[in-house]
Amino acid sequence: MKTIISAKKMNIPKAFDEYAKQRIDSRLSKFFGDDADAKIVMSETKNQIVVELTVRYNNIIYRSEKSAIDKNDALDAAIDKIIRQIRKNKTRVEKKLKENAFAGAYPDDIEEQYDFEVVKHKKFTMRPMDVEEAILQMNLLGHSFFMFSNAESGVTNVVYKRADGNYAVLEPEV
Repeated sequence: MKTIISAKKMNIPKAFDEYAKQRIDSRLSKFFGDDADAKIVMSETKNQIVVELTVRYNNIIYRSEKSAIDKNDALDAAIDKIIRQIRKNKTRVEKKLKENAFAGAYPDDIEEQYDFEVVKHKKFTMRPMDVEEAILQMNLLGHSFFMFSNAESGVTNVVYKRADGNYAVLEPEV
């Protein structure tokens, strides 16, 4: 697994670089093949180290973000969260992961069944607008996201409110 480690406004100790690569390989290699990419981005906020871990494999993206006082603890928590994501969606994901990735990893009685039921379909007219107008519309509706046709690009975008209170835009690659 290829691992890239970067930091925002802080230095990465050599020991952490080696620790992170070893932990990623030992904990996640049973789920992902050698062509998987892991990206770790570290930052520091309020005396805590925030570790964002993103793993890309077979067009599936797994992402987790954890914070702790110690960077090693934050990394371990982020890895654990990705493993929980894989376990939670085991039956759906196992076709995309390495064959037999879950063999003997967990007893079958632990696996939870998740049935997704669509309870509502909604159709609406999308008119071209800019991002600021889409955010305004989303806030006026009291929603946490809003899909719109971007007036600049003509492509369907989604704007949403992040947990940190800021806004983000999802744009498809063309």
